[in-house]
Amino acid sequence: MEEKIELAYLYDFYGELLNEHQRRIYEAFIFHDLSLAEIADEEGISRQGVHDMVKRCTKTLEGYEEKLHLIAKFQAAKRMVAQIQEQAQRFHESHDEAVLEEIKRISNQILEEL
Repeated sequence: MEEKIELAYLYDFYGELLNEHQRRIYEAFIFHDLSLAEIADEEGISRQGVHDMVKRCTKTLEGYEEKLHLIAKFQAAKRMVAQIQEQAQRFHESHDEAVLEEIKRISNQILEEL
C-alpha cells in the first residue's frame, strides 16, 4: 500500500510531464487499480507493454524527484506545519513565550527551505 502512495505522490507532483498516453496508463494502474491485463485490453497493447510503460514512467518520475526534491520539500513542510500546530496548542495552554519563539523558528525554517 505504501508503494502505491509513493507512486501517487510522484504522479501528483510530476504527472503533467508525462505524455497523454503515459498518463492514461499510469492513472489506470495507480489510481483505478486496474490490472495489467485490463489496461492492456483497454489500450490495445500487450500486458508486457503496460508493465514496461508503468516501470518506465515510474523511473522517469523518480528521476524528476531526484533532481527537484519537490515531494521531499512538501513532506518536510507538512511535518513542520504539524509541529507549529502542536506548539500553538501548547502556547494556548501555557502562554509560555518560549513556545512562540519555537513557532517562529519552525516557520523561518519552512520559509528557508521553500
